[in-house]
Amino acid sequence: MAETESETVRIVALGGLGEIGMNMLAIEYAGKILLIDCGLMFPEAYMMGIDLVLPDISSLEERTDDIIALFLTHGHEDHIGAIPFLWQQLGEPDIYGTGLTLGLLRNKLKEFELDNKIQLIEIQPRQRIDLFPFEIEPFRAAHSIVDGVGLAIRTPIGLIVHTGDFKLDQTPVDGQNTDLSRLAEFGEEGVLLLLADSTNVENEGYTLSERTVKKAFEEIIPNCAKRVVVATFSSNIHRIQQIADVAAACGRKLLINGRSMVSNIDIARKLGYLSIAEEQFIDLRDMRSLSPEKVLIITTGSQGEPLSSLMRIALGDHKQIELEQGDTVILSSKFIPGNEKAISDLINNLYRRGAEVFYEKTSEIHVSGHASREELKLVHNLVKPRYFIPVHGEYRHLVKHAQLAVEMGTAEENAFILDNGQPLLIGLEGAALEETITSGRIFVDGKGVGDIGTMQLRDRRHLANHGLVILMLAINQSTGTIVHGPELFTKGFVEENGENENLLEEAKQAVCDLLNEHSLDAISDWEELRVEVRKALRRCFNKKIARRPLILPVILEL
Repeated sequence: MAETESETVRIVALGGLGEIGMNMLAIEYAGKILLIDCGLMFPEAYMMGIDLVLPDISSLEERTDDIIALFLTHGHEDHIGAIPFLWQQLGEPDIYGTGLTLGLLRNKLKEFELDNKIQLIEIQPRQRIDLFPFEIEPFRAAHSIVDGVGLAIRTPIGLIVHTGDFKLDQTPVDGQNTDLSRLAEFGEEGVLLLLADSTNVENEGYTLSERTVKKAFEEIIPNCAKRVVVATFSSNIHRIQQIADVAAACGRKLLINGRSMVSNIDIARKLGYLSIAEEQFIDLRDMRSLSPEKVLIITTGSQGEPLSSLMRIALGDHKQIELEQGDTVILSSKFIPGNEKAISDLINNLYRRGAEVFYEKTSEIHVSGHASREELKLVHNLVKPRYFIPVHGEYRHLVKHAQLAVEMGTAEENAFILDNGQPLLIGLEGAALEETITSGRIFVDGKGVGDIGTMQLRDRRHLANHGLVILMLAINQSTGTIVHGPELFTKGFVEENGENENLLEEAKQAVCDLLNEHSLDAISDWEELRVEVRKALRRCFNKKIARRPLILPVILEL
């Protein structure tokens, strides 16, 4: 990432454009870099064995002395989750965020033994923070998590407004609306650039208020004859508060299930974001002594994660919680794209246990935390930016949001649809795209960070789709005679008996024919022989059964 010239500001996203997740943005002026968010993405279906996905920050590694701070808009994983992995590579910058955001981050940092090493600085909406050459002012942004903010960033050449993730909820649970009056004041001041959430740009009208979910709970829960299990995201503090309120009104005690749910509720209560009386909570021993109609369980696992508490309950594998005929399960979350099959399997297994299930497609038990089309129009009308960059969305969302900005008065040539790693340079005379810098995805597998690349993922997909064939062969290097083999072993390819015996025998014969064509005592490049063996087996398998297993020749030179 090259230093920017004076009197210009450079904007570049290292994640979050053309995808949902991995949000990270760099704003640079006069050689100083301000970072906004540092999130992760959960793996897509083709990323076999991968636990987490991080943004590639290699373009910043030689500029760490120029990074003045990292600001966080809110506490969702796609905005803070990569910090424990990348903070040291970023030069250990100070991190600014609101109370709950830092509370959630601090808990995450403890797992990495970083909680006492990072300077965490709490910010308040409308507080001005002077970090030369920037002045940053957070403003309240209502979202599906408490304590979200957008950022107004003043530079010597103009004001930049970043909405963060938001919606215009007029009746939020905590009374903290998105700060429209401040957005209007920014518009009057003059906004050089607007970056705005694009997730729900395809949705006409307005996103429903979070309070509508409570009405659904009030209709469902009082009519449940036995235990109620509610699964939701552990970060959705407003949702948890409403579940607790309805449970209390129905005389039900709360059992909290799932590590992240227990942790986040504890943090939110300590910081004053959740108001639930201590006597409303019970543990597993208490639950066994209470009649079912007096219990409500709040749990994680609404996305059908294989090892989640709810999935284990649905499969009958949970050691302490067992569903009974007549219990009710409420999945109070959306079907995240890519998780539909897992959630469908979860629902089917819950029904097999005798439970009644309420979910997004059957009841109003979830609302989005992102602004729909009419809300986005209002923000554009208030802010009236000269330049616009849509952020936080898949590519079609970015395109549609750019089109909406033009409809709302932004000049078409001033609405930029960027890719990750594509810098935009804005100066007093205009704006221009620059040469793309390094960006991409870093994979986390277990404790390994970045040691799995696209080649390894390709091999994993190949193994999953076609299986593995291992050829064992031992050759006396000096005489060229075959000491052992060729012998074939398969995994996930074909059964090594019955009707497939002929196939494997033909494959062995193909290798023998190849070896007979070579003078083995004169071979100097054994890797070339491995390549030829692999080709011979590939031709054989493709011709006979049209399959392409991963072939691993193991040739021992004795």
